[in-house]
Amino acid sequence: MSEVKKEKSAQKSGENRIVKFFKGLKDLPQRIAKPFRNMYYELKKVSWPSKQKLIAYSIIVLVFMLFMGIVIGLLDMGASALVRMLIA
Repeated sequence: MSEVKKEKSAQKSGENRIVKFFKGLKDLPQRIAKPFRNMYYELKKVSWPSKQKLIAYSIIVLVFMLFMGIVIGLLDMGASALVRMLIA
């Protein structure tokens, strides 16, 4: 007797999942649009830098990248030379 109840319960559960799925499709556009709407409102709160500050920050980043490129290049050359000395 309990097996029959379990089957009916499982069947009902499956039907409920299908019904929930199709009910969820109704509000799908709103659920997709909500994060974009929130992002728009958050971006309105951002204080954007002026053109001069943006250029200054960009130059600082480029100089730092150049410096780090040189440092990593020197470390790589040093490691390569060390490996060559160990092999020879």
